Amino acid sequence: CASCWKGKAGVASVTILMATWNGAARLRPQLDSFAAQSLVPARLIVSDDGSTDATVQVLTDWAAAHPDIAVTVLAGPRAGAAQNFLSLLRLPVETDLRAISDQDDVWLPEKLRVAATALAQGPPDQPALYCGRSFEVNEDLTGHRLSRGAPWPAAFAHALVQNIAGGNTMVLNRAGAEAIRSAALRTPDTVIHDWWIYQVITGIGGRVIFDDTPHLLYRQHAGNVIGANRGALATLVRAHMLVTGRFSDWCTRNIAALRRIEDLLTPENRALLAAFETARALPPLQSLAAIRRAGLYRQGLHGQLSLYAAVLLRRL
Repeated sequence: CASCWKGKAGVASVTILMATWNGAARLRPQLDSFAAQSLVPARLIVSDDGSTDATVQVLTDWAAAHPDIAVTVLAGPRAGAAQNFLSLLRLPVETDLRAISDQDDVWLPEKLRVAATALAQGPPDQPALYCGRSFEVNEDLTGHRLSRGAPWPAAFAHALVQNIAGGNTMVLNRAGAEAIRSAALRTPDTVIHDWWIYQVITGIGGRVIFDDTPHLLYRQHAGNVIGANRGALATLVRAHMLVTGRFSDWCTRNIAALRRIEDLLTPENRALLAAFETARALPPLQSLAAIRRAGLYRQGLHGQLSLYAAVLLRRL
């Protein structure tokens, strides 16, 4: 019951949602970083997607060693990372805040406390999402590099064509978590859970807080589902996605997911979604003009130019 997970007076209670799959080799440091938080979480709910390594045993042993944090391990849908996270987001909301976690990072001790403080600044009944930058690190957690920032504001006009909200940095207030749960119950599929969350929160008129100060170590390794979005290799990957039409396919799937919750969007954002869908079907020059009229944008000059290139190449 929700009343079972109330925080102490003036202290937010937090549930961490973690999706795992064959993560035993890197899981323990992430779990230990939860216990080391200055705002210790009340709950950890894990959806394991059929691990064949020692992931579940690591979780079981860690739970036994940390009885102050209620740990629940669920069987995942075995349909990939996005579906695994969606299954977690559909669970009833039991605490003041919901934090989303990958299985291979390390959180800095102040992460949850900073997020809770930031989220407390706004109206409690307004859905809100906290996210931000991270330190990108090597397999052995060395070599801190600051992730990309977000110089332009978070908005639905941006979320339709780009994501700034890394799932491993996300914390939702209760209103935001309830809104995402309602949307997830009506969404059978999405491309990437964090991009979808960013689209939903901005689409319904929620508040997005992007923190320029990093509070986690984002481990880069060969097994990352989505790695850091920087450097020559990342540029080549994005170019390949554009040319092959993968980005266009993602946009199509994102639109389909948003159509399922269209009634939850603000009137302005319903109109923007329709304008985006219409613009994608137009000839290149007309499509570009329609995209500009709608005010759709990506972060930074290079990001904006890549959006225009996608339009002109019929790959949006």
